[in-house]
Amino acid sequence: MFSCHHVFITLFLYRYLRLAVNLLGFCMHRPIPIPGSPRLTSQNVTVVIPSLHGDGGELWDTIRSILATEPYEIILVTVGAQERHAKHVVKELNLSKVRIYSVSQPNKRRQMVRAIPEVQTDITIFADDDVTWPSTLLPWMLAPLEDKRYGGVGTNQRLRRAESPNLQQRVWGYLGALYLERRNFDCASCMFIDGGLPCLSGRTVAYRTSILRDPAFTYGFTHEEWLGQYQLNADDDNFITRWLITHGQKISYQHHKQAEVLTTLEDNPKFLKQCLRWSRSNWRSNITSMFCDRYIWTHQPWSTYAVYLTTVSHWAFIWDLLLIYLYLDVARSWQSDSRDLGLAMLAGWMVSSKFLKLLGHYIRYPGDFLLLPVSIVFGYFHGFIKGYAMLSLNVTAWGSREGADDDDAYRMIRVSQKHQEATDFGNSACYAYTQ
Repeated sequence: MFSCHHVFITLFLYRYLRLAVNLLGFCMHRPIPIPGSPRLTSQNVTVVIPSLHGDGGELWDTIRSILATEPYEIILVTVGAQERHAKHVVKELNLSKVRIYSVSQPNKRRQMVRAIPEVQTDITIFADDDVTWPSTLLPWMLAPLEDKRYGGVGTNQRLRRAESPNLQQRVWGYLGALYLERRNFDCASCMFIDGGLPCLSGRTVAYRTSILRDPAFTYGFTHEEWLGQYQLNADDDNFITRWLITHGQKISYQHHKQAEVLTTLEDNPKFLKQCLRWSRSNWRSNITSMFCDRYIWTHQPWSTYAVYLTTVSHWAFIWDLLLIYLYLDVARSWQSDSRDLGLAMLAGWMVSSKFLKLLGHYIRYPGDFLLLPVSIVFGYFHGFIKGYAMLSLNVTAWGSREGADDDDAYRMIRVSQKHQEATDFGNSACYAYTQ
């Protein structure tokens, strides 16, 4: 039987080996360099922007920043009557490289599928309608795609900080910035170690158009099911990433300042709703990857341990309390001075581990270090968000963006009983999609 000493060491190593190795991987990661004579140029790129709106300053700022990179064209897919507004603005601004289409319901998968047949280039980049691209982005995103083994490329992201924020905006913005920083860290480190990452974020991501036009992909993308009971029309970027991985396509993550995309997150309590939506998406996709596809266990073993398994095993508040309890049990026979010193060292390591992967942010914004206690408390609170997400995986609502939930019922539709019975045969606990 294991003693508390053995259990403490095992749990400590399981929890913190991930951080130590990822720190090394992050420091050693280098993006795939731009070739001297690239085969692919910006004229091989079409950018698709699914948007709820056909107008608005943020949308057109996004389009201007993308046009500055000189892609072949931009396809904006909006919703219903917004198409007319968008076409009017395009005409007024004389944007000859922007084409406008629309769908009847505000659903990102529908919007993406509407645009794909219209793409005339080898590379398709999907971008959110609230991002800002650097003018240097495209050469870095195209560099991995010079190798035909690569099917998708992601890039690092930073928060576009609010100008002259009030205290509430600064705190929420700080938490949002750390979310992106943590994601950049995990993606870069896992990409170096075993070439894996859980999701190529749809904020800005490049794919080979031939993959997106594959009839099998189109069917799977438009007929994904959750638990054999619901047709899932959310989590588009998770699906495409899993498709690439399970179909033998390599993926790349270009972590470089010249490939850094700026984006916005909520800087108010609606940020909690964003976290809830992201957590539900992670649960659905990572469970599928681990227990239905199962491809990652043999092809991305480190990423499986360091990222995927954290969905089910990482509960910061419980882990920290358990480690402290086990330490106190192990050290109860020690002299008080030694026991107190050991406890202080354990607590110090726990606190340090919560900001080591975020050092890049604190170096850029040293004043934010004063908000470290906020991030630690929020990290513990996030466990409750994650737990609630686990209990409500059939919910796909955004709750944080006007108009985004007008047709929320379409994102997860109950399948017919006949179809359900066929799907349930042999695999009722998995997503079902054609491979």
